[in-house]
Amino acid sequence: MSVAPIELPEPSQAVLRAARALQRRQERKETGLFLVEGRQAVREALRLPGVVDAVFFRWASAMDNIDLFEMARDAGVAYYGVSEQNLATLTDTVTPQGVVAVARAIDVPLKTVLGKKPRKEDKPKKKHRRKDVSLVVICAQVRDPGNAGTVIRCADAFGADAVILSSDSVEVYNPKVVRASVGSIFHLPIVVGADLGEAIEACRAAGMQIFATDGAAGTDLTDLDADLDKPTAWVMGNESWGLPVEHLALADHTVAVPIYGQAESLNLATAAAVCLYASASAQRASN
Repeated sequence: MSVAPIELPEPSQAVLRAARALQRRQERKETGLFLVEGRQAVREALRLPGVVDAVFFRWASAMDNIDLFEMARDAGVAYYGVSEQNLATLTDTVTPQGVVAVARAIDVPLKTVLGKKPRKEDKPKKKHRRKDVSLVVICAQVRDPGNAGTVIRCADAFGADAVILSSDSVEVYNPKVVRASVGSIFHLPIVVGADLGEAIEACRAAGMQIFATDGAAGTDLTDLDADLDKPTAWVMGNESWGLPVEHLALADHTVAVPIYGQAESLNLATAAAVCLYASASAQRASN
């Protein structure tokens, strides 16, 4: 049985120019829009009503993405067919996956995640509603987009309630961050540009203990068995210099991830994955 061809209109030059411009941070900041590349990420974005503005399909692989075409069409989202050359101008990857979307910013204010619970009559209409939180990760001046995106993906995988990116961290809408999250950026609340001290105090006020990772800490994960099932905010420092002394002082405990082999250290995202897994496993066992 043959499948009917997909009818995809071509975008105007103005539409293409506007989408290409979103590769620049300033343009993303001014428009509140960003680019999403790849099947998984575009699918997850389309599942959130009102988030996707448009989807661009490469002509040569349109039939491979018929499910995404149907999602966009059914949601009333604009969709277009573009050549290999035009699609390449919308992404910085060497081999684009064949589909790119333009999405609206999805970050939320810190108070939405950790503020007081709203009254029934005042329930927010946001995509992510306030609830009791038990696991949060705070990225303090994390600059590498691959690390930031992977931390978001790990937080999603282990059931964290939110990811908070402090000021001076990489922009969450950087295409490499979005790509590294593989769609997880659309699954949990993301707070951006937060003051680290305010974020930590908000977590503490929400009943969470604060653990900061530090390779030189005298306490490691194996020493925390009695505490890991409690509501926790993990603070992860910069890839190169970690957390400065004044930031470590804001935590209730500084914690090292034990290394039993000969590796000097762990990648930031890997350390975050280990810590989040330990907390999530303990919390699930306790509940």
